[in-house]
Amino acid sequence: MVDWSATDLTLRGDRLDLRPFARRDGEVLLREDILGHRLIDVPAAALVTAWDLELAVTPAAATLVGVDVRPRAWWRRALGRLLPGPVAVTDDDGARCRDWLAFEALIGHAPSVLARTPLDRLRALKAPQLADLLEDASRAEQAELLDRVHADPELEADVFEELDEDDQTRLFRGRTDDDVAAVLARMDADDATDALMDLPQERRRGVLDLLPAPRRAKVVALLGYKPTSAGGLMIPDHLALPGSTPIGEVLDRVRTSAVQPGVLATVLALDADDRLCGSVPLVHLVQADPTAALATVAEPDPVRVRADADVVEVAVLMSDYDLLALPVVDRDGRVLGVVTVDDALEATVPADWRRRDLPAPGVLPDTERLGTPPVSHPTP
Repeated sequence: MVDWSATDLTLRGDRLDLRPFARRDGEVLLREDILGHRLIDVPAAALVTAWDLELAVTPAAATLVGVDVRPRAWWRRALGRLLPGPVAVTDDDGARCRDWLAFEALIGHAPSVLARTPLDRLRALKAPQLADLLEDASRAEQAELLDRVHADPELEADVFEELDEDDQTRLFRGRTDDDVAAVLARMDADDATDALMDLPQERRRGVLDLLPAPRRAKVVALLGYKPTSAGGLMIPDHLALPGSTPIGEVLDRVRTSAVQPGVLATVLALDADDRLCGSVPLVHLVQADPTAALATVAEPDPVRVRADADVVEVAVLMSDYDLLALPVVDRDGRVLGVVTVDDALEATVPADWRRRDLPAPGVLPDTERLGTPPVSHPTP
C-alpha cells in the first residue's frame, strides 16, 4: 500500500512485493483497457475513443474522474506513447474532459467485465440507438455489446428488429439455430419473417421448426405475401371486437392485451359475420362513455386495403387519412392484420436517408436551442 501526493509515492509499510505485476480479477488498467480504447458515450449514444484521462490524486488514491474523447494532435499522441502511464490533462486543459461516469468501457480484460455494470446503464439507450452502436462497432465490440444486451431477451429482440438487414444477417450467422429462434420468437411476427428470409436458405427450415407453434403459424402465413405488399408489411396481431362490446370492456381488453402498442392505437369493430365494420382511435375510447357500444363511436366503413396492395398505396392512404394503423382484409372483408405507420415509413424511406447523422433524442440542433435564433440565409 502507498500514499499518493502530487510529487511523491510513499510506502506505508516495510514490505515490498517484487513479483511481476499480475492483474487481479476485477481490476481495469487505464492504459490497457481505457486509454486509446473505444467507449460508449451513453448521453450521446455514440462510440468514442478515450484520447486522454484526468486523475484526481489524493494521499489515499488516484481516481479516474474525467475522459477527453476529442482527438489529440500527433505530438500529444506521441507523448502518450512515450510516458509510462496515462497522460493526465493539465489544469488549463481540464475543460476538455467530461465526467467518467458518462461513459461505459468496452473490450476490457475478460475477468473484469463483471466488475463493470453489465446492462443497467445501457438501458438508458433506446433499441434504435443500441442498434446504431452495433452497426458502428468492430466485431469484438459487437460481441461484447451483444453479450450485455443478451441479459434482457426482450431488449435483445427489439435491438435486432432495428438492425440493418445486412448487419442482422451477419450477426445471426454466428449464432446457432436455437439462439436465432429464441430471438425471432420475441420479435414482431412481420420482423421475424423478414429476418428469417434473410437467413441462408439452408437454415430457414431449421430455425422455423424451432419457433413456438403460435409464432411459427404467423410467420408461415406471412411468408405467403410479397415483402413489399400490405400482406408482407402487416402485423397479424390486432384487437378486433364485436361492435356491440361495451367500451369499458374494450378498454379492459386493451389493458390486458399482449399486442404491441402501435397496433393498439386503433381498435377494430366487427359485425355479426366477423367482418370489419368500423375502427376507432384508442384516445376516442378513453374519452367515450364506458357503457356505450363500440360501434357507436367507431368510424363506419373504415379505410382498409387488400393484402396484395403495394407499399405505395398503403403509404398514400395512411398519409391522406392520417392513420396510425391500416387494416388489411381478405376478399370477404375479414381482418388479416394491420399495417402500422412505423412499418409503412420504414418501407418507404429511402435507404440512404437512414444513414443521416441525427441528434440524439431530446437534443435540439444548435440553431433550435432556446435563446439561439436560427440563422436566415438570403435567397440567391
